[in-house]
Amino acid sequence: MMNITSSSSDFYLVEGGKRLKGSVRVSGSKNASLPIIFATLLTSESCTVQEAPNLLDVRNALSLLEYLGAESYRVGENLYIKAERLKSHETPHHIVRKMRASILSMGPLLVRFGEAVVAMPGGCSIGLRPVDQHIKLFERAGARVSIKHGYIYLKADKLKPIEFDFDLVTVTGTENALLLLSAVEGRSILRNVAIEPEVLDLIEVLRKMGAEIELWDRTIEIRGTPNLTGFSHRVIPDRIEAGTFMVASLITGGDIVLENIRLEHLGSVCGKLEECGGVIEKIGSNRVRVYRKGAYIHPTNIQTQEYPGFPTDMQAQFMSLLSLANGVSEITENIFENRFQHVAELSRMGADIKIHGRTAVVRGVEKISGAEVFSTDLRASAGLVLAGLVAEGRTTIRDIYHLDRGYEFIDKKLRKLGASIERLTEHED
Repeated sequence: MMNITSSSSDFYLVEGGKRLKGSVRVSGSKNASLPIIFATLLTSESCTVQEAPNLLDVRNALSLLEYLGAESYRVGENLYIKAERLKSHETPHHIVRKMRASILSMGPLLVRFGEAVVAMPGGCSIGLRPVDQHIKLFERAGARVSIKHGYIYLKADKLKPIEFDFDLVTVTGTENALLLLSAVEGRSILRNVAIEPEVLDLIEVLRKMGAEIELWDRTIEIRGTPNLTGFSHRVIPDRIEAGTFMVASLITGGDIVLENIRLEHLGSVCGKLEECGGVIEKIGSNRVRVYRKGAYIHPTNIQTQEYPGFPTDMQAQFMSLLSLANGVSEITENIFENRFQHVAELSRMGADIKIHGRTAVVRGVEKISGAEVFSTDLRASAGLVLAGLVAEGRTTIRDIYHLDRGYEFIDKKLRKLGASIERLTEHED
């Protein structure tokens, strides 16, 4: 499969007004693939990650593994990784700053070397995502931790099983704990854990590697082993990509069939789509038809929450949808404090949105118009693409490298459904 070379000068040109129709296959989950890729560092045996999406974040993760000494290659949708001869326990800032998931190398490197040096992670500028929960957990497990000059330094003579209560629900914190404690002999208990489908997919991989893991409510029991083995695993479908295409169908008045989709991972999203006038028909074990009932998009109120609540990663897409609703909606962002950056860009297109603290009041308008807008983060970029699909005239979307981090060839998939979207590069003189 071809790679896209992301450039800050690349942009999308979208001609609005096309009703989307046809079928589209949902790619493997980005947020499941990344922790699974880092799990390969826990063993010297060969690992296969099936249906890993060909994304910038995934390629950056593989670059990091190769820097550390692992071997990897891709054949179609499958990744083959072997971390038999790791040569370094230090992760460089120039790779780590590109994606927050790099912090998931902490546990595997500590297990393999007894020490690790991990650059503080980067990613989208959607708000503070502190690492204090990670550090508390690693210290409880016997690591000595210090932070200097933008790097986390970890050392451990012997790691031990622990009981640990997270102060808040954190997906990456839960994944980091799972990666570490699955390789620590003995029984560990984690409480107040994240239960997102991507976390459960990582648990399935760690079970295949030899760890005994049980989950109930928001508690995980781990019986780890230092002798973790290789694995072969098919990544779950990307629920956020699926949700984005569902919104695309509603916002354009389209009729789309999504293939490779797990509806059980999209309960809160489907509920809100139906409130907005969407119809969701299951037409097979992993195929779903989505279309709009009636001429209008209905308003609704949304509160982002940890899974199984409404995902923060779908907030921007729904804001574009509700900008055209027949009435007033409210969206409250409870996860990140800086995730309304797309409001200013949607307002350029004619949306009527006012922010009051953590709540955006969206007054639906009859139409929006094409404009030049700028992507501010991954999901905001998807929201702007959706707005461009239905706007009058042309929309130019800048800084689309954000989209390359989380959507596999979204422009090609949209064109297959009938959208007018083109990826162009602006050449400087």
